Amino acid sequence: MSIYKDYLKEIEERKSQGLHPKPIDGAELLSKIIEQIKDENNEYREDSLNFFIYNVLPGTTSAAGVKAKFLKEIVLGESVVKEITPTFALEQLSHMKGGPSVEVLLDLALGTNVALAKEAAKVLKTQVFLYEADTARLEEAFKSGNGIAKDIIESYAKAEFFTKLPEVEEEIEVVTYIAGIGDISTDLLSPGGDAHSRSDRELHGQCLFEHNKDMQKELLALKEQHPDKRVMLIAEKGTMGVGSSRMSGVNNVALWTGVPFSKYVPFINFAPVIAGTNGIAPIFLTTVSVTGGIGIDLKNWVKQKDAEGNTIVDEDGEPVLKQTYSVDTGTVLTINTKTKKIIQRR
Repeated sequence: MSIYKDYLKEIEERKSQGLHPKPIDGAELLSKIIEQIKDENNEYREDSLNFFIYNVLPGTTSAAGVKAKFLKEIVLGESVVKEITPTFALEQLSHMKGGPSVEVLLDLALGTNVALAKEAAKVLKTQVFLYEADTARLEEAFKSGNGIAKDIIESYAKAEFFTKLPEVEEEIEVVTYIAGIGDISTDLLSPGGDAHSRSDRELHGQCLFEHNKDMQKELLALKEQHPDKRVMLIAEKGTMGVGSSRMSGVNNVALWTGVPFSKYVPFINFAPVIAGTNGIAPIFLTTVSVTGGIGIDLKNWVKQKDAEGNTIVDEDGEPVLKQTYSVDTGTVLTINTKTKKIIQRR
């Protein structure tokens, strides 16, 4: 059986788990898919096109190398695929973020076709994953008098890859979901026992809330009821993300509540919104920030004080808390990113 038919078999097996086709990270499978795309009479051509465009892992995977090389052939006119124009090929390269895609963009930007070089340069100016070997190529081209290289270097010097990004929304509407009472460990978001599945993000996402399907269904119901809002996970009367940074935990929260990174890159989301009465554990907050997420210190419960200013405790010796405002599940709030304030909608 061919590697492609093995992949189709795996797809059927994943359907029984409620999963989509696994994103492609291997060169051999993607090479077979490209072979089928080139054959206009191939029975698997349409599905192969969809897999190539929408289901290949970017970055430095071996599949990304194969995809970038084929997209380069399309841009240069060496391969013709009616469904993928040179412009569309450049768009896909722009979403691949680093590794082989940057090498291809540099090949095009520093090539002899001026029109293509300018278009590739526009894409390069938006990329942040350039490494020493890439900047060395730009430096060498600049010293040789290449105007495109000079233009790209000047753009980077001005940090246009950052300054030309869209502005963060001034107001973000969220609907709350209490993920737990008290401190929430990263194990609730990505249990250590599920470490084996972390590379398969959709599969790993099933372990959110330690595989608690009722909680997952509640979360999905909130999203369905509030399609124009983001769900904010909350540690009520506690701190969110204690234990470790656990990037996989942030990835899971983003997968369930965040914003899709790219329509060409499956199961990679960013910008989750999480909160805790006592804020977010510092190391976990750093990990959230890496994804462009927001971590909020709610301070919605405060310790009660007596007339002398001493903390009032209960019979168990625990501080007596008073609620300053409610964030019960289903509460709609607005986050103002400029004033860093939360507004509760009545």
